[in-house]
Amino acid sequence: MSNRSIPLFSAARQTLGSGYSLAHLRRDIVAGLTVGVIAIPLAMALAIAIGVPPQHGLYTVMVAAPLIALCGGSRYNISGPTAAFVVVLLPITERFGLGGLLSCTLLAGLILVTMGMLRVGRLIQFIPYPVTLGFTAGIGVVIATLQLKDFLGLSPAAAGHDYLAQLAALGQALPSLRFADALIGALTLATLILWPRLVPKIPGHLAALAVGTLAGLAMVHFGQGPETLGERFHYQQDGLTLPGIPPMLPDFAWPWELAGADGAPLGLSFELLRALLPSALAIAMLGAIESLLCAVVADGMAGSRHDPDAELVGQGIGNLVAPLFGGIPATAAIARTAASVRAGAYSPLAAVIHAAVVLLAILLLAPLFATLPMAALAALLLMVAWNMSEPRHVVHALRVAPRHDQLVLLTCLVLTVLFDMVLAVGVGLLLAAGLFIKRMSEETATASLIQSDADLLEALPAGVRGYSISGPLFFGAAEKALGALRRFDPEVRVVIVDMRDVPLLDMTALVALENVIDDYRRQHIGLVLVGVRPRLRLKLRRAGVRSVKHRLAYVAGLARARRQAKEWLDSAEC
Repeated sequence: MSNRSIPLFSAARQTLGSGYSLAHLRRDIVAGLTVGVIAIPLAMALAIAIGVPPQHGLYTVMVAAPLIALCGGSRYNISGPTAAFVVVLLPITERFGLGGLLSCTLLAGLILVTMGMLRVGRLIQFIPYPVTLGFTAGIGVVIATLQLKDFLGLSPAAAGHDYLAQLAALGQALPSLRFADALIGALTLATLILWPRLVPKIPGHLAALAVGTLAGLAMVHFGQGPETLGERFHYQQDGLTLPGIPPMLPDFAWPWELAGADGAPLGLSFELLRALLPSALAIAMLGAIESLLCAVVADGMAGSRHDPDAELVGQGIGNLVAPLFGGIPATAAIARTAASVRAGAYSPLAAVIHAAVVLLAILLLAPLFATLPMAALAALLLMVAWNMSEPRHVVHALRVAPRHDQLVLLTCLVLTVLFDMVLAVGVGLLLAAGLFIKRMSEETATASLIQSDADLLEALPAGVRGYSISGPLFFGAAEKALGALRRFDPEVRVVIVDMRDVPLLDMTALVALENVIDDYRRQHIGLVLVGVRPRLRLKLRRAGVRSVKHRLAYVAGLARARRQAKEWLDSAEC
């Protein structure tokens, strides 16, 4: 099969085609090292946020990121776990356990590959901006709420997935606040906010975690310290239970052979696949949207051009392979991609190097990760949630956007927070489509021919009426526009319809027009269609709307329409 039939390795081929030098390699190394340092704490924090041990976030970067970069369609996208997935993945983990989450990831990868092979990548661009902004802002709100427990060291009662119930549980748990955790969280968050302004060349994530960890160790030395990653997570090695994450590479395992929520292996079954399919579709759609939006941002920063279908295939391959080695869903991350571009990245090799940095961190630095305070990681995700929610963009959109776009944005935001992202996107798209149809139908109008055409029509006898239709004739406007052609005096024998400003005609309009023609035939009224565009005229003829002597005629202009009407009237057959 040709490269045209399989959208694959597009970014790699583009890089090789433009040339690659030692200087480009140095740029990729610097960018890869920079983003790798940023990715390590984020990957662990995001894995914890969805209810799995932190090493699975690192495995995701290590396996999925290089595969997606080499097989995909964007030269600059950096992929890995992202905050957008948290609200989708947490319920899967709670219901199906780690095995169910990884099985769902594999299924989502298969869906993404299929989407890319069917070349639907460009369809993602038709998702309205208010829908995207609304659900991403809503996800940011939910993520921030989920981090308050660790940020403040609270011990809330289980409250399920209902957002209002979770807020109530957090409020009731405020008396359990741990001063050490809250102090470390606040210190880390303050560092995240201030560091980029003071020392912009060093990643703020690294500095903030270093400050939080050192402060936590100092608090342990002088008294009670915050809860650490090593206290919450453990692994087994040589019969021993050790704190933190394992300093070793993951083993291959079929996802359904891993433990479910009850601790027993899931087992592969049709019932499992059927239960996971809706979530897999949500993961695939969200991954596609975020990856392609990220590719657009990278193109704007670097002046490149991505292949959306190849990017979907690459994302699918990454999500097919990663869960076989413990990886959770991956997609392109806008913040990490932007950091890579700003650091000088030139090719997908930067993403490969960033994955190698994570690999070395697993092998060499795993024992140090056990000292990371959970409150510091929660602060990191609070900052991610703030950036993801884009409050300035939301406020700006609510100030300047048309009211229908404001309605769509607020609907998606509220539904994402109170219910879930899948419902929010579905309702948002339907609402946006309905409002768009309404606006387009208002652009279509039928009126009597305007006074400027009077010189062409003034000689017409009283038995002729002229109308002008402007705008698209589609299901939202056809009945209203063509219904006006039935409202005239009984003495009228010929109707002239100017269709020069009709760019579109759908099946609903065809049926409505056929009904008008049938009514005219029964009343012995002739119809002259003026200026029908060739494409629409071909469509009408294929539907059987053909010229009929003294009943239906196609003409190019109003002057010819007047002569045609007079001929029919003079023949006394109309």
